[in-house]
Amino acid sequence: MRAVQDSTKPVDKTAIRNAATIILLRDRETRPRILMGQRGAAAAFMPNKFVFPGGAVDAGDGQVPLAEPLNELCAARLCEDAAPGLAHALSVAAIRELWEETGQILGTPGTWGETPAPDWAGFASTGHRPHAGALQFVFRAITPPGRPRRFDARFFLADAANLASDPDDFSSASDELSLLQWIDLDEVRNFDLPFITEVVLAEVAARARSSTAPESVPFFRNDDEESLFLRLRGHPMTD
Repeated sequence: MRAVQDSTKPVDKTAIRNAATIILLRDRETRPRILMGQRGAAAAFMPNKFVFPGGAVDAGDGQVPLAEPLNELCAARLCEDAAPGLAHALSVAAIRELWEETGQILGTPGTWGETPAPDWAGFASTGHRPHAGALQFVFRAITPPGRPRRFDARFFLADAANLASDPDDFSSASDELSLLQWIDLDEVRNFDLPFITEVVLAEVAARARSSTAPESVPFFRNDDEESLFLRLRGHPMTD
């Protein structure tokens, strides 16, 4: 898929693709669980690892209309150190990847005003439009140099109560992730996880019982010169 590039400044920007990842949280007040699946053994990126649904931003994601956009606070933090307009494409990509990889629908009933792009045809056929109002932007990380693929990934947290689908029905999922399941937050570290997923899980655990967007967002930035752990506070970067 083609990617929408932003203004981060790694040495080789063409090697880094914008990506969106979605963390679905279920039963946060009683028994917090998150939705994860296992990547295939032959996958070029993170083979065999248990991951959240997610993937690269497609160029067409920026043109997909939302029934409700991201809240202003999350959009402002997404825009910090990023290209104008990218927040919309990222939120759309998160909803699309969730649908493709798990068959879960984060949307509201409604019809599309025009024929959807091919990668949205299945979602549109369910009678829903994508709804980003439930998404919270909670983490950003750039894949370190030297990996076969590199992503500038934004992680979104959403409550499973906002799904328009049965959270236990994965019959519409693609085969990109296997062993889709809801995993207890207390047990998830027993699975084979990527390093960055373990870092993100600490943030998720801290926010498991909070329904408000965080005041600042961790940003694990890796380029060819240094690695920095920053905080995004919703102030667009100016030259």
